Amino acid sequence: MQDYFDVAFTPTIVELQDQKGSRRIYADRAREPDADGLDLAELGHITARDSFYLASVGESGWPYVQHRGGEPGFVKILGPCTIGWVERNGNRQYVGTGNITATGRVAAIFVDYPNRTRLKLYGNATYHADPTDELLAALDAEEVRNDGVVTVEVVATNWNCPKYLTPRFIEGEVRAAIEPLHERIAELEQQIVDLSPS
Repeated sequence: MQDYFDVAFTPTIVELQDQKGSRRIYADRAREPDADGLDLAELGHITARDSFYLASVGESGWPYVQHRGGEPGFVKILGPCTIGWVERNGNRQYVGTGNITATGRVAAIFVDYPNRTRLKLYGNATYHADPTDELLAALDAEEVRNDGVVTVEVVATNWNCPKYLTPRFIEGEVRAAIEPLHERIAELEQQIVDLSPS
């Protein structure tokens, strides 16, 4: 994989960093060694998500951002630097799919709202309109109704700053957090019943 900053920091961006006084911070970090693939923290973060945001670049040069969601773990690890997921039927505009087919360049951000962590990545994506049985098996999607599959060769990753990331919780997380309170309320209600005169 490449260094994230080598991919992200164009000459214009470096010039702005120089002007704003932040270049020296990133110049040191940009010299860190490249990884051979996604590390365990990145793998765990990606596969635990139930959604992420995907940006693709079209032939017009304009970016297009869309939400992708499913059950936690719907994004699968297919290799040291490869992730993939099943495309589901949506509004059938195929803007992202068309952009991937035309240019293949994508960026994604995977956010863990409760823990205020987010992972950004750049990659080269491929849309598989008619995925092979082997690819569907690797995605645990042999029986899933799909509109094709997207695989991404991850080029670079970067953990993003948690500043301004508001914690948010999905229904299952809230349910798990308040279950002990419901149990305690039930215990206290039973104690009241037990102490009440018959």
